Amino acid sequence: MVRGTCLSRFSRRSLRLRLLGSLGIAALIVVGSTWVLHGLLLDQLARNFLADRLQQESELVVRRLRLEGPSALSLPPDSSPAETFHHFYQLRTNGRVYATHDALETLPTGDTEGAQLLQWRDHRLLLWRTGLMLAGEPATLTVGEDFAGIERGLTRLHWWIGAAAMVLLLLLILLNLFAVNHALRPFGRLSRQLIELQRGERRRLDIKTVSELKAPIAQLNTLLDEHERRQQRSRESLANLSHAIRTPLTAVMQALRSKRALDDQRRKQILARLDDINEKLESELRHSRIAGQSTGQQHTGMAEVISMLEMFRTLYPDRIFVLDDTAVVDFRIPLERQDGMEMLGIVLDNAGKWARQRVELTLLPKPCCLRLEDDGPGVPDIMLERLGQRGVRLDEQHRGHGLGLSILSQLTERYGGRVTYGRSRLGGLRVEITLHPGSAP
Repeated sequence: MVRGTCLSRFSRRSLRLRLLGSLGIAALIVVGSTWVLHGLLLDQLARNFLADRLQQESELVVRRLRLEGPSALSLPPDSSPAETFHHFYQLRTNGRVYATHDALETLPTGDTEGAQLLQWRDHRLLLWRTGLMLAGEPATLTVGEDFAGIERGLTRLHWWIGAAAMVLLLLLILLNLFAVNHALRPFGRLSRQLIELQRGERRRLDIKTVSELKAPIAQLNTLLDEHERRQQRSRESLANLSHAIRTPLTAVMQALRSKRALDDQRRKQILARLDDINEKLESELRHSRIAGQSTGQQHTGMAEVISMLEMFRTLYPDRIFVLDDTAVVDFRIPLERQDGMEMLGIVLDNAGKWARQRVELTLLPKPCCLRLEDDGPGVPDIMLERLGQRGVRLDEQHRGHGLGLSILSQLTERYGGRVTYGRSRLGGLRVEITLHPGSAP
């Protein structure tokens, strides 16, 4: 189990592995580049420092030569080779060579004044050449030092710095590992809460996390809330349907169980009850087909409105559905697509059932308003206030306005809107829905 967990943590598609790899490569590049630059700068700084010192010493020797002559360059005859090449002088003047040691008389000279790094015999020398006038004759003074020993010391120092850099790199990798694990900790909590959500142990995600995850978690919670609302609405719809068909179904069953013969009148009563059941089933199926599947789209646009009208023209071929959108350029209903489609379906279906011939849909953009009018018989003024009320189902006494309009009222209330009913200028019912942008739950 532990092995599987480790493998899952560091799989090829693991975000943790990608972050650690990227940070590790970046740390390696930074530390490696710093180490290489350190070597180059250390060598250059050592050369510049020694060259400055040789220049100062050259100026001192020039003053001594002008006072004492070439004898100022002499070293004791028993000087060791280390003393000979550790610090030395050479003077060339009037065809003669004076040096602190006989071995240095063959040291090649050059015409360039200033610092020069020279490989001569088995020695790596750092030289400083100075031109001067000595006793009226031109002369060249070379002051030098063995640079090999200094380079060896610099190399050892550079490798020590490299070892320290490796230790620093390991520390950086460990710090990166800690930082990545700490940064990815919210994902672990999210995973655990999703498992709890799947088991039914929680209803929403509740994680204190980084700002980058707050928006996705909020969207997930919105989706979960919407899913729960839809489940609740489905349960209510099933309960309404069950209650609606229970009475006619009971009447049919009692009639069929009765020992009395079925005359024409009882047969008509049974058929009427079955028609009621069939109508309610068709209504629920139509609402389900209208709503369709949730897409997460946060508005319902003109394309959906036109699509709904075309569908109802097919469902009610003897009705004329007219869309008045002359004042609208880019109309949008500020409802999630499924809710918007269901809302349109309820009002269009209601108008299609009751209209004699004509249904008009008017769209007004500010505030978002939909006005639907039909030329049907309408509803008495005393009944208008009761339309859409919860628990009031006018279709139990009179087929038509009631169950769907109750769902419509619940939809608009959830989005902070309102539904008003009145007398249509066509003679039937006028349904006016007002919604405000940004009022989604």
